[in-house]
Amino acid sequence: MATIAERGLEGLTMAGLGRDVGMSSGHLLYYFRTKDELLLQTLEWSEGRLGAERSALLSRQATPVRERLAAYVDLYVPDGPRDPHWTLWLEVWNRSQNADDDARARQAAIEGAWHRDLVALLAEGVSRGELRPLDADRYAARLRALLDGFSVHVAVGIPGTSRAQVLAHVREFLEDVLLP
Repeated sequence: MATIAERGLEGLTMAGLGRDVGMSSGHLLYYFRTKDELLLQTLEWSEGRLGAERSALLSRQATPVRERLAAYVDLYVPDGPRDPHWTLWLEVWNRSQNADDDARARQAAIEGAWHRDLVALLAEGVSRGELRPLDADRYAARLRALLDGFSVHVAVGIPGTSRAQVLAHVREFLEDVLLP
C-alpha cells in the first residue's frame, strides 16, 4: 500500500515492489498475476481493516447516532494529500473503465459495505428520533457522493480543501439536513 501511494500504479514495477518487500517479481506475479490484481487485493486488504474499525464504531449502541455518524465521516475522509488508502481508491477508480466484470463486482462489494453501514446508521437515527425523517438509502447515496467529492480533493491536495475544512463543511451539511 505504501509503495502504491508513493509511486502510483504506473510508477510501480513488480521488480521494484519485490525489492521493497523482499520477494522476487516472479513470486509477486505468481500470487497476483497483474498489477491490477495486486491493486485490487491491496484495496480489499485495506478495506478489511477499515471495515472492522467501522463496524466497531458503529456498533456502539449506547453512543448517540450523531456521534457515530461523525466517526463514520472521520473514518471516510482522507488524512491529507496522498493518503495511502485513498490513493488506492483513486488508482482503482482510474482503472475501472477498463476493468473486467469480476473486478467491478469486487469494487462494488467494497463500496456497498460502506453504503449499507451508513443506511443502517441513518435508519437507526430516524427510528430513535435523533434524525429527521428521511429515506436512508437515498440520503446515504447523496452523503457518500459528497464525501467522495470532498475526499478526492483532499487526497490530491487541491488548495482550500484540507481535511479540517472538509470535516467542517460536512458537519455543517449534516446539521442543516439531518437534525430534527
